[in-house]
Formats: sequence, structure tokens, C-alpha cells
Amino acid sequence: MSKQSSIPEKDADFNIAQNIIATTANTHVMPWGLDGAWMEDILMPKKAEWEAAWAAYEIPSARTPLITFTKTEKREAYERELRVLVKNLQANTRVTPEDLRAMGIVVPSSSRTPAPVATKAPDFDVDTSVPGRLAIHFYDKVGDHKRGKPDGQHCVEIISLLSDTPPTRWDQLVHSVVDTRSPYTFVFENDQRGKTLYFAMRWENTRGEKGPWSEIQGAIIP
Repeated sequence: MSKQSSIPEKDADFNIAQNIIATTANTHVMPWGLDGAWMEDILMPKKAEWEAAWAAYEIPSARTPLITFTKTEKREAYERELRVLVKNLQANTRVTPEDLRAMGIVVPSSSRTPAPVATKAPDFDVDTSVPGRLAIHFYDKVGDHKRGKPDGQHCVEIISLLSDTPPTRWDQLVHSVVDTRSPYTFVFENDQRGKTLYFAMRWENTRGEKGPWSEIQGAIIP
């Protein structure tokens, strides 16, 4: 494996490396604060598609132009997502250099410019178009432009409480989740529809340092 890259060029080496990285990350979703929905819905299905295409390609007698094309196509689609995972793991302060080395991931230089601490809370929109779901689209608004996470920020922390009485303090919002990719979707039971979810959020940078909380907001579950 190249010393400059965590992703090998040769398909056979790639297949070994991807399995170590993806499988390890998938078993550490909670302790590392990873985006479990993205892992389950996007990364792991693309991993399965790649492995099926690679298994077919590995049989020389059955190798056809279509099988070769499919193998290449599935690797490209999967590798794009795998590189996102590797980048997130390298920036994640909960993942130690020893963890990275065990996965064959290059440990970033410690001489990099420290990540800034967020000075304002995330901006967000609430999508109530799907019954029983609240999708929180979080972003950083600069003027009239909406962009993703501010520079150096790894994730957003969302605290929440389902309550009949509006909370007045952040410590009353007892449920906490972290998400690295917008939106974060709350899913509710039928008997919870019509109730109000109160929530607040803040940015967390790649060193685990947290910005200020947003004001407490309420949204009615559709």
C-alpha cells in the first residue's frame, strides 16, 4: 500500500483494504460518533455491490466485457464514498492514530493548522413533508448562501426532548445525537404525531471542541 494513500490502486489490494476500513468503521459507529444512517444506507450497500462485482470478475473463465465494466463502475461508485469515510476518520478526534494505522489509513500530520472553534450556531430548516418524520437540514449560512459545515467542523450535535411543555434550558433536552451529514431525520410512532419536538444544536470541530448552542426550537411532528 502506498505511503501517501489509504486507498490502494490495484483492485485486489483495494478489496482487502476496503473491507478492513469499512468493517471496522461499521462496528464503531457509536463510539466514534459516525453517521450510522449514511453507513447503513449508502456505504455498506455500495460495498456489497463492489464485492459482488469483484467476485464475478475474479473468475477468469467467466470474465466478459460487461463483467469488467461493472467491476470498474462499482469500484468508482464505492471508492468515492470510501474516501469520504477515510477523510472523516482522519479528522475525527475520537479515532486514535493507532486506530487509523490498524485500518491501514494514513495518519494526518500533526503540524496541520488547528481547526477553529465555531463562533455561531448552525443554521437549519425543518422538513415536515413526510408523516411521522422531522428532517433537520443543518448548514452554515453566509449572507444569502447556504453551505455545508463551516471549515474545521466535523459534526453537529443535536439535543432534543418530546414534551408538552416548552423547555427553557438546554440541559432539559436530555436526548443527544451527532451527525456528520445533513439532514438528520427523527422518526416517530403514529401516536406521537401532533406532539412537539423541542431541539437545539451546535457545531463540533475536528478536535472535539464545541461551538455555542442555538436557541431552543419546537417543531410539530406531522
